[in-house]
Amino acid sequence: MADDKYLRTPPNITTMPPGVPYIIGNEGAERFSFYGMRTILIGFMTQFLVNKSGVLEGMPQNEAQGWFHQFVSSVYWMPFFGAIISDGWLGKYRTILYLSIVYCFGHFTLALMDTSFAIAFGQKWVLAIGLILIAAGAGGIKPCVSANVGDQFGESNKHLLARVFGWFYFSINLGSAFSIWLCPVLLRSEKWGPRYAFGLPGVLMFIATIIFWLGRKKMVHIPPAGLGFLRDLKSKEGRSVLARVWKIFAFTMIFWALWDQSSGGEWTLQCQHMDLHFFGINFLPEQVNVVNGIFILAMIPLFNYWLYPAISRVFPLTPLRKIGIGLFLTALSFVVIWGIQLSIDHGGHPNVGWQFLAYIILSAGEVMVSITGLEFSYTQAPNRMKSLLMAMWLLSIALGNQIPSLISFLLPKLKAAGMNLEGANYFRFFTLLMFAAAVIYVFVSRHYRERTYLQSQEPGIHGPPEMATELGMP
Repeated sequence: MADDKYLRTPPNITTMPPGVPYIIGNEGAERFSFYGMRTILIGFMTQFLVNKSGVLEGMPQNEAQGWFHQFVSSVYWMPFFGAIISDGWLGKYRTILYLSIVYCFGHFTLALMDTSFAIAFGQKWVLAIGLILIAAGAGGIKPCVSANVGDQFGESNKHLLARVFGWFYFSINLGSAFSIWLCPVLLRSEKWGPRYAFGLPGVLMFIATIIFWLGRKKMVHIPPAGLGFLRDLKSKEGRSVLARVWKIFAFTMIFWALWDQSSGGEWTLQCQHMDLHFFGINFLPEQVNVVNGIFILAMIPLFNYWLYPAISRVFPLTPLRKIGIGLFLTALSFVVIWGIQLSIDHGGHPNVGWQFLAYIILSAGEVMVSITGLEFSYTQAPNRMKSLLMAMWLLSIALGNQIPSLISFLLPKLKAAGMNLEGANYFRFFTLLMFAAAVIYVFVSRHYRERTYLQSQEPGIHGPPEMATELGMP
């Protein structure tokens, strides 16, 4: 592919870059595919898996929880390799395009699971192969997609960067909301079943790849820096950048340990023991987390255009302060989940409306932590380390998922050793963990100093090739 046919630097415009609609359209379709598959995964593993004889043989709940978080974790540590491929070899555009094809193959592998061949071969093996391909594809493109958004901007339109990351996140939740509602219906339908429930996300991933390819001439293609960026990583500045950002990522890691329990994980399993009739709608357990995407869609414009400006008039809302508030809100959401589980453990059958309350609080925390974290990760990276810093952000998600995964696998042994973390005790543990992390974060973040890096534009207009601004955080 001849990269000289494409824009190499952001154009000198004050409006939204022309490649952004293609990137956001691609992200919406890709997120439909990923969250549609993810939301039905734990239900499939516990209730639909069959053995080679075709007899139903679902995984035990704690094993399904453990493998679910291992898959999510792999999706978020794979970005390290995607960043090396992107920054050191192919560049962001080609990395996204090529690994999206791998991603499509993963989805279509899962769509074969209820065929006679897959059952004879072993559904667990077909499931594993499909998830490995998805993890390689999704994980490989993750650090590149967010960084590719930032690459479209320069000094002349940098004021739109925070807004576009908000719309980028909007597309994520718009795509996921549709799939989270639809895929569980397909999975549990006698007419459709797993083949269509996993096949539809594959079709959407194929569409996402096509949308991205169509925008190739509109996007800025920042060329790869070569493997010299690894030398940057080992340099004094590189080590300094990583040391600085991990002071923050260590706390967002705990946030993700909790958040990923809400999206197809432990909160979904909790729904199996709740009254799922609410506002005249009978929900399926896997459908309940659709409200997270809906709340996010409502909160993004509300926060960006009203709440943040209103708060900043009396209390300047820096990115680090937004993250801190989000951490406390996340802990508060788990207080509600903890209370729900206490009721279930005592024989109650609480209404799912209580979990909706938890989702409202969690969604507010997510807007403040996750969207802000994307922007933070991009701006804190020197230009040759953009994808790598995005990979570090995603690595914090991977490490966060290891916490509930290991605890889930160890639940029987922990109980035998006198440490019972089942039921309400499980959610109490994570509630207290998040509150403790949020309190410590307040003191650590006060000593953090930001350095903001943006891509240069055409020479002679806005100064030197790489711009960095240091901001002292009060």
